[in-house]
Amino acid sequence: MNIGEEYGGGIVFFVDKKGEHGFVAAKADVRHPSSDLEKERFVWADAGVACRDFVSNGYSDWFLPNKEQLNQLYLRKDAVGCFADYSTGYWSSSESTETNAWLQLFMNGFQSLCYKESVNRIRPIRAF
Repeated sequence: MNIGEEYGGGIVFFVDKKGEHGFVAAKADVRHPSSDLEKERFVWADAGVACRDFVSNGYSDWFLPNKEQLNQLYLRKDAVGCFADYSTGYWSSSESTETNAWLQLFMNGFQSLCYKESVNRIRPIRAF
């Protein structure tokens, strides 16, 4: 597998040293099904559910990346492509407190704590 290659329902963004295992990202951000929130943004609690419910090319084992996986995705954002806006924050599954979780800004790679009721984008990933 090579970074940027289509595989397993997504785009490869991380491969281990042996080239046998890694992660693929969905080809696009998940859109929110509700009309009362911005179409492409989720509160943190809904972000994980939306990733678990995501299906692409028959693969249904997607999840919300933790902050380390999300950083790897950021580092390979140009190879993966289709990010709506690099100034946007993306949720990770990593929590800090009962009310805060980590997100990553894709314009500069900065990771920050964010209030879980804020709305941000998501990009599901899956392991191979």
